Amino acid sequence: MDYTFLKNKNSNETKNLETDKIKTTNINILLNRVKLDKKKTLRKRIIFSFFLASVLSCLVAYFII
Repeated sequence: MDYTFLKNKNSNETKNLETDKIKTTNINILLNRVKLDKKKTLRKRIIFSFFLASVLSCLVAYFII
């Protein structure tokens, strides 16, 4: 029996599994980055909206008084 063929086949399967694991990890990292970016963007929008509402209410109060 040709053991080198079996050894090479097993080695190739191991490399494929490692490559798949790396790709999966990279996809998870990218997805987490997208989630964090969405959270940051939402947080910035909320802060900006609060700031804008505060400025507008101060202007309205100033012109009424």
